Amino acid sequence: MRKTQLINSEVSYTISKMGHTDSLTIGDCGLPIPDGVKRIDLALKYGVPSFLETLDTVLEELCVEEIVIAEEIVEKNTNIYNEILKRFENIKVTMISHEDFKKMTKESKAVVRTGECSPYANIILKSGVVF
Repeated sequence: MRKTQLINSEVSYTISKMGHTDSLTIGDCGLPIPDGVKRIDLALKYGVPSFLETLDTVLEELCVEEIVIAEEIVEKNTNIYNEILKRFENIKVTMISHEDFKKMTKESKAVVRTGECSPYANIILKSGVVF
């Protein structure tokens, strides 16, 4: 058994294959997932698992050097936006339009779909290095 809380084998395997600057997207239940990008569907029902609970679990395993979020989150989902900023105080935060965000997910190693039902609760995590 794993020692960390991340027990989802697909998420863990995807993280283990990531190199420097590779990206992983965590999205709400409505984020479109591009054809050809691995879908890791964790959504069980509306709200389960939540975006933040999924993000926190992934952050136990993944070293992040930059995040990308949609600029619309600032006005449309202040709660989640503030919670994201708390987790990435010393990390580069790039903000782009939601349309550009959706295009950028095509470069992700995988998109993790949560049960989150609040607007713009999506993030692209760019892998850093631990040394």
